[in-house]
Order: sequence, then C-alpha cells, then structure tokens
Amino acid sequence: MSVNKVILLGNVGQDPKVKYFDTGSAVATFPLATTDRAYTLANGTQVPERTEWHNIVASNRLAEIVDKYVHKGDKLYLEGKIRTRSYSDQSGAMRYITEVYVDNMEMLSPKGANPGMGTSAGQQAASAQSNPVQQAQLSQTQSAQGGSADDLPF
Repeated sequence: MSVNKVILLGNVGQDPKVKYFDTGSAVATFPLATTDRAYTLANGTQVPERTEWHNIVASNRLAEIVDKYVHKGDKLYLEGKIRTRSYSDQSGAMRYITEVYVDNMEMLSPKGANPGMGTSAGQQAASAQSNPVQQAQLSQTQSAQGGSADDLPF
C-alpha cells in the first residue's frame, strides 16, 4: 500500500493562470509559498526563515473557482497529490517539474481582503456545505437567531 497526499497552508505568489479548453474543462496554475519561521536553538544558533515554493495545478470546477476568487497574496489550505513530469527544453535537455494537483481547497483569506468581493448568506451557505465545521457554525448561528426551546435537537 502507498499514499500520495500533500497538505499545504500558504500564500498565493502570483495571480493564477487559467486555461479553458474547447471541451469545457479548465486548468489553473499558480505558485504557493509556505514559510517556516526563523528560530534560535538552545545553544544560540539562529536558524533563518525558509520559504518553499510549490507549483499548484487545479482542474475543472476547482480551476473555475480559482479563476474567480483566488488572487496573489491570498491564504489557501490545499490537499492534493504530488506529480512529477518531464519535458525537453529548447536546447534538448530534459527538465523535470514537480507539481501539486489539488483535490480539495479552502480559502482562508477574509472575504473583505479582496476588492470587489461581497459577502452574502448564500455565499456563506455554499462555502459551509464544503466544510463541515463551517456548516455546524452556520446552523448554530441560524438556530440561535430564530430558535426556541422547541428546536432542541434532543
């Protein structure tokens, strides 16, 4: 048995590039930065901050969502798989690239952080459906607003 699973929490490095195909499918690519903080060891040695850059690929419905809502600087939680591919460059040398193919994505930046992005109950409900924690919080908020003693779950 083997497992190929990646979990990343980081910041988008550039606005995503999205390609739409005649078949109706789409592919979005963008870099994601993850950073380990600087720290000092017990013996006084300072370890500097280290940033890793990851090549992210999202396809189909996720690519459309990335196209509409993801921008440079946004914080994302991603789950996916590592894939490595090779190609020949212009000089004929073999090049290798490692990419993370996204299976699941959560946008963590506040909705007001991006200009032109509004919030509505419909958007909150739609995003809560994909996240059980948000769904529970949304249902608790709704029951607290209009709930009575008869609405108890037991």
